[in-house]
Amino acid sequence: MSLKQIFQFSNHVIDQIEARSLSKQIIEEILQSKEKKIIKSGNIDIYQKIVIEIDKPYLYRIFVNNSKNPPLVVTAYKTSKIEKYETSKD
Repeated sequence: MSLKQIFQFSNHVIDQIEARSLSKQIIEEILQSKEKKIIKSGNIDIYQKIVIEIDKPYLYRIFVNNSKNPPLVVTAYKTSKIEKYETSKD
């Protein structure tokens, strides 16, 4: 049995989830998923995963400051321009 990692959500990301009509449940699943892809950029890790919504693929990108304890989710968005961010083939 694996333990869930705890993440704190900034006020900014909470506003962005609402403004961008994102699913907080999907964001939480991506943060906990072993299938996610993480790109490091300084203190910020970018968690990303392709999610199918209404038969269309979207790339969710979640920016997390992992130097905070617990890690702080600072912003999130989804895009249909997957090729722009998926630079490597797994």
